[in-house]
Amino acid sequence: MKRIERLLWSIAFPGFGQLLNKQFLKGLLFISLELIVNYKANFNQIIAYSFQGYYERAIAEAHINWLLFYPCLYFYSMWDAYKNAGEPVSTLTFLPFVFSAYFVTVGLMYSSEPHGLGSSIGPVFFPMLCVIPGVTVGLILKWILQKIFHAQ
Repeated sequence: MKRIERLLWSIAFPGFGQLLNKQFLKGLLFISLELIVNYKANFNQIIAYSFQGYYERAIAEAHINWLLFYPCLYFYSMWDAYKNAGEPVSTLTFLPFVFSAYFVTVGLMYSSEPHGLGSSIGPVFFPMLCVIPGVTVGLILKWILQKIFHAQ
């Protein structure tokens, strides 16, 4: 149950799960990185515009070069807090986190252009939807590899 708590706190804010795991330096590093990337990407303004339905404005305000750092930082922070919660974790449990980071990053690239694939719902909602295939591919790959290698 500690793993789920750490995961949920990391979803709320990268670094919080590490603080709960008493990894204070790592937690402060993740919090600092999140604040830097969030600020440099103009992410809060992008979120506000997206929720108001101003998708083209959100795309225009996005600093995509900084925003592309966010998925890897976010999902790695979640994975790190989850695996270090003090409970045993399967060796392949990282796969849904990794593939979510990949798919969300690609989703950001496709939603960052005014007429891109995901531009109709903007640089927040389209990448969020990309978590679903990311987790799905990660879980399927985990299942296949466990069957092949009889891993735990």
